[in-house]
Amino acid sequence: MRTGILGGTFNPIHKAHLHIAEATLQCCRLDRVLFLPAAIPPHKTIADEVSFEHRLAMVECAIAANNQFEASDFEARRPGRSFSVDTLDRLREVYPDDNFYFIIGLDSFREITTWKDYRRLFELANIVVANRPGPGSEKMLDLLPVALQNDFCYDEKSLKLRHKSGHELVLVEDTSLDISSTLIRQRIASGASVSDSVPQPVIDYIQQHRLYRND
Repeated sequence: MRTGILGGTFNPIHKAHLHIAEATLQCCRLDRVLFLPAAIPPHKTIADEVSFEHRLAMVECAIAANNQFEASDFEARRPGRSFSVDTLDRLREVYPDDNFYFIIGLDSFREITTWKDYRRLFELANIVVANRPGPGSEKMLDLLPVALQNDFCYDEKSLKLRHKSGHELVLVEDTSLDISSTLIRQRIASGASVSDSVPQPVIDYIQQHRLYRND
């Protein structure tokens, strides 16, 4: 099975997350995309102290209409911080027959050399980089950090960069909507509408549980 992995704090999940997942599903011919909310993210804190249970529930609300999207509490069942390399290691143990596609945003990929055991990520999964559309979009060769360039070659048959492990580096174009979770939280706190950026079932959940409010 070809399985996409989309992690994040999802605080809250928004339409750009869904757009990225759908674009990767089509581009990489995936069978499913697993959404993995981080329990204890290594590089950031959870704003507004929204619990893992609420963030997972919002993901479930957002993806309920798509039978190729699945929400997982995988990260909450592991102790400690949610390092991507540890998550992929464990996922390969649980799903040994799956071919994984780890989905990451362009900004995060540019900082990947700061991640724990970052070289192993490319040995454990194909890496999908969600590239912003427009004049600022990147070329695939320009994405690779200098420290990784000798680990890849250009596959002329597939027109993709291939890691020495056999995994691919895939650039998914035109997937990123200009949406910020921080701005969403600020707008909710001020009483402004977020219907342009957040799925209605998620808005309903936020309102029901009075999340991101100042009162």
